[in-house]
Amino acid sequence: MTGNPQRVRRGEYAARGDYHRTPDPSWEYYPTYLAKLEAVRRYLDALPPGTRVLDAGCGEGVLVDEYASRLAISGVDVNYESERVAHASVTRLPFPDASFDRALCLDVLEHLAFEDQARALGELFRVLAPGGELLVSVPNLAHLQSRVHFLLRGRLIRTASELKHPGDRPAGEYIQLAERAGFTLAARRGIFPTIPIVTRLIRHHPQSLAPL
Repeated sequence: MTGNPQRVRRGEYAARGDYHRTPDPSWEYYPTYLAKLEAVRRYLDALPPGTRVLDAGCGEGVLVDEYASRLAISGVDVNYESERVAHASVTRLPFPDASFDRALCLDVLEHLAFEDQARALGELFRVLAPGGELLVSVPNLAHLQSRVHFLLRGRLIRTASELKHPGDRPAGEYIQLAERAGFTLAARRGIFPTIPIVTRLIRHHPQSLAPL
């Protein structure tokens, strides 16, 4: 935890308290969450000390607090605020151009309206220095199981309601948005998020995008 008390601002996650610090093991996507967190930690562990990192939409700042002693890491979130987490939207980041070497945007874009997703990616590109990288994770509305479900039952599988995830898209559309913002796709990895057993068998690496 940070030296200053954390202030909860608003929103469903704020009402649920330290959602990311103490996730519920009975949650359907708990195995996916842990696998993803492990992959992100491997990514951060490989960065040189002092690397400037932004965790955009970081919630309570779990990773920000965890890596503050080794990386120059900052966070922003619309629901939380603390010593290391600024109260701000990813669509309007309070940082000068080229402020960071790496940026994380983990399970954030699907919570934004379609028109705000492009703004957020544009802001992330702006605050990254040339040669920087953006690590993104999003649910894929068109993953294999979802497509089979659509053929059999006429609807796609969502990881949350449309109200909670108004910006859900197929992964390919997220990539197109990122490319329009100026990024190029460096790598793409995924799992079947609705099948926990597969989550345990396949490593999940969020999409990694690097500015041109």
